[in-house]
Formats: sequence, structure tokens, C-alpha cells
Amino acid sequence: MKKHIWNRRCEADSAIAKRRGVGRSISILVGALPLMFAAIIVCGGGQAWAGSATDSGYDPAALKELSVEELMNIEITLVSRLPQRLSEAPAAVQVITGDEIRRSGASSLVDALALFPNLGVQQLNSYARLVSARGFTSFFSNKLLVMIDGRSVYTPVYAGVYWDAQNVVLEDIDRIEVISGPGGALWGANAVNGIINIITKDSEASQGVYASATAGSFREKSGVVRFGDNVGEKTSYRIFAQRDKLDNTYVGETENLDAWIVNHGGFRIDHHASPVDEISVHAHAYSGNQYNMANDRSEIDGQSIIGRWEHEFSPSSALQAHVYFDRTWRDDLVSTVRDELHTIDFDAQHSLMLGERHRILWGAGYRFTRDAISDDAVFSFLPSTRDMSLYSFFLQDEIAAISDVFALTLGSKIEHNVYSGFEVQPGIRMALKPGESHFLWGAISRAVRSPSRIDVDYYVPATPPFAIAGGPDFKSEVLNAYEVGYRTNPSTGLSVSVSTFYNTYDDIFSLEPANMEGALPYTFQNGVAGESWGAEVSGMLQLLSWCKIRGGYTYFEKRLWGKPGHNVSQALLDGQGNDPTHQAVLQYISNLPANLQFDLVGRYVDALPSPFVPSYITLDARLGWSYQRFEVAIVGKNLAEERHVEVGSAEIPRSVYVSLAFRE
Repeated sequence: MKKHIWNRRCEADSAIAKRRGVGRSISILVGALPLMFAAIIVCGGGQAWAGSATDSGYDPAALKELSVEELMNIEITLVSRLPQRLSEAPAAVQVITGDEIRRSGASSLVDALALFPNLGVQQLNSYARLVSARGFTSFFSNKLLVMIDGRSVYTPVYAGVYWDAQNVVLEDIDRIEVISGPGGALWGANAVNGIINIITKDSEASQGVYASATAGSFREKSGVVRFGDNVGEKTSYRIFAQRDKLDNTYVGETENLDAWIVNHGGFRIDHHASPVDEISVHAHAYSGNQYNMANDRSEIDGQSIIGRWEHEFSPSSALQAHVYFDRTWRDDLVSTVRDELHTIDFDAQHSLMLGERHRILWGAGYRFTRDAISDDAVFSFLPSTRDMSLYSFFLQDEIAAISDVFALTLGSKIEHNVYSGFEVQPGIRMALKPGESHFLWGAISRAVRSPSRIDVDYYVPATPPFAIAGGPDFKSEVLNAYEVGYRTNPSTGLSVSVSTFYNTYDDIFSLEPANMEGALPYTFQNGVAGESWGAEVSGMLQLLSWCKIRGGYTYFEKRLWGKPGHNVSQALLDGQGNDPTHQAVLQYISNLPANLQFDLVGRYVDALPSPFVPSYITLDARLGWSYQRFEVAIVGKNLAEERHVEVGSAEIPRSVYVSLAFRE
């Protein structure tokens, strides 16, 4: 991938949060004290070790990949669809590397997402998570675009993500990029409140044998086997197999009967066809089962294959294209509804320089989806099978108005979907770099959440007379967003990023009676409007050459109301998202003598308003030891409390597990 003129960008992906905030910020700071205290003890003791590091066999260079300076120079692609340094990306973007994920003790992709202070991650039960950005966290969180190696994992059933089916070998993650805020001008519908981009390593970076096994409480038995090699000088590959098993959560003293097990496997091939051509193919398949309180078993499975081609015409002109096929199948834990989804997606983009100041990026895409749902007597989708085509085109001009000082980016995406027709999502971003260590940015954007099947095709019961009827006139939900941010690298070993936002929403989903008197059927309409505002702080501090702290703090408020002429209940407004006002994440990473590693992660999440869930603190600890090709780690999860509730009624238990890994 090639570099932009205005593209020396990176990010202050992390951030230690001692924020004063509003309201409950004192609670946030108090909640972080155990973590901070432990970090100070370990770092304080480290002063004595620093002088004898070489004698003890401890190598401070082992943390080289974690330095603030190198992380500030990471190239990301999420903001502009082209490589740019994180420190100069004009958006509220944060990045976590694969090494930071490993050192956190995370055992799943969603565990890794909980390391982002700008994401809301709530654990519903053993296997199900709710993930959102900038609010609207609910059972049908539907304003977040999620991609894994360029493949969208969105489901048109409810415009969200089935997180229990998203499996990635954590060892193979290169980085995760997260934008909180809209990205519709480049990425299209559903990139409303945020975008998550999971990027795995090139197979050249995952050669040899990797094997790991994990066992303990709650996380019962998990394991990964992966092998990578070269075929000639131009081709590399890796293959893998993975198995995860989680035990039940609790409701009081009763087991919740929500155990989860999934098997996952696949391969990746990378081929450097010529100095200007790169081709990659990767595929995966999974199958698993889940349980519910009635001890009924639900099954899921899926397969996908994606091909990508990158070609450089010249240093100032490049083409990227990908095509993928994806199939998913699942039955529902509550009803007998079964859903089979087939997706074919093609996307291409071309970048070129016009003169010395204009970087033009344009592209087009087509997605065909066939969704077949087998109904039961209570829940139904009419028609049961629907074919959906999505056409898209985007154009962006990145203008280096004042070289290396001020840039302006103008762009828009135009899409056509089967429900609401054409949608236009323009955006403008401004970037100002008044000094080497200071970066200011601002953005004004429009984004939409296009209708899903549940908005239009959902009926209860399956035959008339209906109590709930889909909304044939349902329109796209609309966001207008205003953002301002500042990023600084004031000294060696410190980076800080601050972003603020104000959002207005219109035509948000509502379920209303047929008339103001409350007559049946209830229909899906666009009867809610609202606004949200807040601030996000993230940063990283390199305490010593061998230890660092990263993390951040988010403040969020929203207000929703029924639009004139609509009969909207307070319960429906509350159901649009149960979000904390304050949340904070703090991660401490250290390399100790004798090949030991000591790592901590603390999270504070404020109380949820409706239904009420008390605030909670989680504390995870990891102690690792490596010897030649082996690594052993003991991880404690949720150590602050024996059990806690994050959403709903399931209590997430404290757990301890041991992990053994081999790398060749």
C-alpha cells in the first residue's frame, strides 16, 4: 500500500485516564486505584532492576514494539481507506496492536474490543456480547460497521453483528482499528456511530508452528494450532484450527445454562506476483452450539472466502479490489426461527495524485445477499426469503491546501438499497498541524442506518390478524455529526488524544400502535429523534523502557424524544440503548527480569440507567513466563468481584485459567 501526501499518520491509540470528568469521575479514579497502585509498586521496584538488566538476562529492547514512538507511526487505513500515520488521522481513531491484545489476557475477539475505552462492550451471558460506539447499546445494536480483513460481518436481519460467530486467532491479529463517529462518506450505510476494522497478519509474518492450550474456570478448554510456511520466494501461507469452550454464567446461585462451544478453522495465502502486484486469498469455516435456560441447544455455522488484489500503476496511482463469498446459518435460542444468509460482495477503489495537492480516491461496490428465514407460528418474516442488492459509489478529494500544515478532505458515498432506494452520505474533514507534536482536526458528516429485515419484514404472529407488522414505509435512520479533536505527542514516551462530538438523529426506529388510541397492529416507524454529545480521551505513557500504561476515558450523554404525530412510549425510548455516562480503561504492561511478564487491565463502567445496572469495576491480571519457544501464562479475569452483572441478569463470574503456548 502506498503513502499519501498528507499521510504520515499514527494515533494515540491508548490512554491513561485520570480524568476529572463530570458527575462520577471521582468514582472512576477510585475504581482505577487498585490497578494504578499495583503498577506503581511494580514500576517502582523496577528502578532497582534497571541497572542490572543485562546481568539478569532481562532485555529492555523486548518492549521495543510497544514504544509510544513506534505506535505513533503505525499506518492505518480506516479513516481514509489509504495508509496514513495514526498521529495525523483526522478522526477519533484508536488502535490496539496484537501484542497489546496478547498481553491483556484477552481470550476472544470481543475481550480484545473491551480494551478500547471508546467502545461500549457489555457481556449478556456466556457467549453473547453487545458492542457499540457512542451509545445506543442494546440487544439490537445496529449503528456500527464491523470488518474482518475487509469482509463486513453485518447481518441484514437486524443491521447488527452476531458476535458469538466472529472468531479470530488472536495470535494472528496485526492490529484492531476503531473509529468512534461516522464513516459513511467512505464506508457507507451502518458506519453511523463507529467502525471496527480487524486486520490479521500477512502469512509471511506468521511462519512456523504456533500451538496454544488454555484451561481453567469458566473458560474450560480452548486450543489453537497453526502452521505457516513459504512456497518458493513469492508465496506464503498459513493454516489453522481453533476450539473454544465457555462454561455457564449464573443467575443468583443457579447456573444460567448458557455454555458455548465453537470450532473454527481456515487458511490464508499471500502471493507477491510482481513488484507491483500482491494477491491474497483467505478462507475460514466455523460451527458451534449454544444453550439457553431451557437447556435447548442452538447451532451455528458459517463459511467465507475472500480474494484481494493490489496493483501499483505508479508511485502516485494504485488499485485495490476484493471479492468475497460468505454463508452463515443459525437457529434462534428463543424461537424455532432459522436463518441462512448468503452474501457475494465486490469492491474496488483507485487512488491517484492530481498535481501536487490533490489525492483523489474513488471506487464502487456491489453486494448481493439472499436471506432465507424459516418461521414458526409466533415469529415470522414475510417474505420468508428476500434477495437484496446494494450498489455503491464513492469519491473523495484530499487536498493538501498548505503542505504539511493544513489539509481538507471532501467526499461522499452514494448507495442504493432495496428498502429506501438512494442514500447520500457526504462528509468534510479538516486537519491542521501547527507544530511537529500537535494535530488538530474537525469533521462534519452525514451517515445513515439503512433499513433491515426486522424493520420491514417482521410479523407477529405468522398469520393475520397481526399484533406486530413490519413497516413497508420504514426509512433510513439519519445522523448528522459534528466533531473536533486534538492529538499531541508532547514528550518522548507520552501521547494524548482528545475528541468531542455533538450528534443529531432523526427517523430513529419506533414501534407504535396503528393510531394514537393504541389500536393493533403495532408497526415499525421512524418516530424518534434525538441528540447525543460527549468526549473521549485516550493516551499512552511509557513509564520506563520496559513498562507502559495505555487507556482512556469516555463521557457520553444522549436524549431521545418522540416526534410530533407519533405515539412513542418511554419504554421504547429506553430500549434504544442503555449506556453508561462514564467509562474508563487502564492497561499496564511490563517485562520483568527472568523472562517474566506482569500485566494488568482495569475497567470502570458507570451505572446503566434503564433498566438499572449498578456500576462495576473489572480487574484482569496476567503473569507470563517465557523460555525459548515456550510461554506459560496465568490469567485472572474479573478479579474485583466474585460475580458482576453487565447487562440483563446473567452474572459474569470471576475466573482463572492457565495458558501454554509454543512458537517456532
